[in-house]
Amino acid sequence: MAERLPRVLGRAPRIALLLNKEEATDSRVLKTAASLRDAGAEVRIVSAARPGHPAGTARASNGGSGLDVYRVSDLDLVRLLPWLAAAVRRFRGAAAAHRDAAAVPPAAPADAAVPTEPPPRPRPTPKALLADAWMRLYQALRLSWYWLGAVRHLTGWKPDAVHANDGNTLAPAVMLRALVGSRVVYDSHELWRHRNVRQDRLLAPAMEAMIERLGVRASSGVITVSPSIVEWLRRRYRLAQPPTLVRNIPHRRGPVPAPQNGRLRELAALPKDTLVIAYCGGVTTGRGLEETVDALAELPGHAHLVMLGPIAPAYLDGLLRRAREAGVAERVHAVGTVPSAEVPEALADADVSVVFVRPICLSYRYSLPNKLFESIHAGLPVVAADLPDTAAVVRHYGVGEVFGPERPDQLAEAILRVVSEGEQYRTASRAAADDLDWENESAALVGLYRRVLEGDR
Repeated sequence: MAERLPRVLGRAPRIALLLNKEEATDSRVLKTAASLRDAGAEVRIVSAARPGHPAGTARASNGGSGLDVYRVSDLDLVRLLPWLAAAVRRFRGAAAAHRDAAAVPPAAPADAAVPTEPPPRPRPTPKALLADAWMRLYQALRLSWYWLGAVRHLTGWKPDAVHANDGNTLAPAVMLRALVGSRVVYDSHELWRHRNVRQDRLLAPAMEAMIERLGVRASSGVITVSPSIVEWLRRRYRLAQPPTLVRNIPHRRGPVPAPQNGRLRELAALPKDTLVIAYCGGVTTGRGLEETVDALAELPGHAHLVMLGPIAPAYLDGLLRRAREAGVAERVHAVGTVPSAEVPEALADADVSVVFVRPICLSYRYSLPNKLFESIHAGLPVVAADLPDTAAVVRHYGVGEVFGPERPDQLAEAILRVVSEGEQYRTASRAAADDLDWENESAALVGLYRRVLEGDR
C-alpha cells in the first residue's frame, strides 16, 4: 500500500503548490500535486494566469486529473494605466532587439574542439536601453504581483505546507510561513542561481541568491532533480541533511511500445527504410540541435532528424537555414507535439534518440532532462552528451553511448555505433523503463512530506 500522509488536527493536510506560470506547462508540478493528493492531502496549485488560462479558480488542464487550481491575475499595466499603451507598443520592438543581442552566443562549428569567440555585439541605441530597462522593471513588478496575489489567496486557506517550485516562488512561501505558520518545501527544478538567463543582469543575481539562501534556511525540506544539484545545494548552504532527490521522470503509461506501433515516421511522412534520429523536447536554443544538424551531414543520405516537441518559430527558421547550408534541409523535420501520454508511442519507431543539452550554464551541465526518460520509456537506444548525471543514467542502464559535449563532431560517430548495436540497446531501455518511473520517485516525495508534517526537520 502506498504511504499515506499524517492528518493535521483531524483533517487532511493542506498543501499549496506555488508556480509562477501556467500549470499546464509544468508536468512536474502536476505529477507532484497528484501524488500528494493520492497520499491523502488536500492540494491546491496556485499558478499564474496567462492567455488561454484565465485568472480565478479552475481545474488543472493538460493531464491535471481534476486538481484544484487558483490562477493569480496577471499584471496588466496597460489596462490599469491606459496612457502607457502607446509607449509599451513602441518600446516592445526595441526591447526585444536588445534582449536578442544579450542572448547566449551561437553554437560552435561542428568540427571545433572548443567554442569559438562570439562576434562583437552591436552597440545598443539609447531608445533600446530605455526600452530594455522598462521591460526589466515590468517583469520585476509582474513577479511581485504574483507573490502578493498568491499570499492574499492562501492566507485565508492557511495551508499546512507550501511547496515552492523554483526560486521565484520562495518569497511568498516564506511570507506564508510568517503569516500563518505554513511549513515550506523548496523544489529546485534546476540549479536556480546558475540557469540559462541573459548575462547582463545587474541586481537580479544578488537578489536571487539572497532569496534562495533565506528560503532554504526557512524550509523544512528541500527537493531537487539530479544528484549533482543535490550535492551543490548541500555544499552551498551547508545542509545537515542533503536535499531529497526526486528526478523528473514521467509516469509510465503501460508497457514499452513495440517499434512497429511507433508514429514518428508517419508524422514526418518518411518511408520504413529511413534511419530516424529522434529528438524530443522544445525546438529551441541550447538543446544541441545545431550540432545534430551538422552531424546529419556526416551520416548516410537515408538518415533523417525528426524533432517532436513545441516549436519556437524564429529559432526553427535559423535551424533550417543552417540545414540548407549543410545540404540536409530535406532531411530535417519538425512535427510538432502530441499529448504527453502519447510521447513514448510516438517515438517508438525511431532508430536512436539524441539527448544533447549544451552545457552553456552550470544548471544545464547538471541537468537530467525529461527527454532522456521519455526516450527510455519508448524503448529507444540513446546517444547523450557526456554530462555527469545524464551520462550516469546511460552508463548504469546500458541504454546507449555518450560523447563529449565540447566535441559535437563526435556525435555522428556515436550515432553510427549505437545504430549498429540497436537491438542490444533497445533491450536495455525496455528493462530500464521498469525502474525509471514517476511512481518510484513519488515515494521519496511522500516520505519527505510525512517527515515535514510530523515536524521532523
